[in-house]
Formats: sequence, C-alpha cells, structure tokens
Amino acid sequence: MPPTTSPNTTPQPKVGIGVVVLKNNQVLLGLRKGKHEDGTWGLPGGSLEYNEELEECAVRETKEECGVRITNIRRGPYVNAMHYANEKHFLVVLMVADWKSGKPAVTEPERFSEWRWCDWNNMPKPLFHPLQMFVDTGFRP
Repeated sequence: MPPTTSPNTTPQPKVGIGVVVLKNNQVLLGLRKGKHEDGTWGLPGGSLEYNEELEECAVRETKEECGVRITNIRRGPYVNAMHYANEKHFLVVLMVADWKSGKPAVTEPERFSEWRWCDWNNMPKPLFHPLQMFVDTGFRP
C-alpha cells in the first residue's frame, strides 16, 4: 500500500523510463501520436510505477508498447526533462537492452502509429524531446 501523503498543490515531477532496444546495431523507435508530442520519434518507455524496479519498468513498457521482449538490461544516463509537451516534467532514466524476441507491433494505436529499427546516427526527425536531450548530451548506445 502506498504511503499516505498530504494534498499538494504544487505539480511534482515524475520518473520516466526510456528503453534503447538494440538489435543488429540498430535501435527501435516508434512514431508517436496523440496529445503528447504527436509526430515525433521516441523510444519505448513510460512512467515508473510505485515499488517497481527500473529494469522491471523497462521490461513491462517495452512489452506493452510494442510486443518486444528484452534481455541484458543495463542502466544508462538520465536527463531532467522540464517544460515540454504541455508543461511536462520528467526525470527520464535511459535503460539499454538487447532485443530478445518479438516483432515490433503497434499494440497501443492511440499512442504510436509505427515501429522501426533505425541507425542511432541516422534517426528520423523530429525526435521526442527527452530522446533529443540524450542525443544532445553525446550519448551513444
């Protein structure tokens, strides 16, 4: 059971997980749709749940969003993504994993219109804001 907290009128940042899924030197990207940065390319990922390990979140979100199973999960860098997409604020932790099985599929059609394997050095544009932040830091998987 989550701890009891008092009401807070100040918005709080959330923790997000982005998963760099690697297969044959390529990374899996999805074309986002809907209200949250529609038309940008992003990684599988999502919000960390209460009492969930980072690695568990990476496995869960990758399976839910694109039907892919991952292995060899390791922690990468993080970014403090503030003031984007309707004033969102996330501490985004990047997880790097190897593809294990599954063909990428659009399992959440309200959130993604397609998935594709891409070269990290030649990704489609525009990128989802937090992913662009990782690229801008010089991170390479």
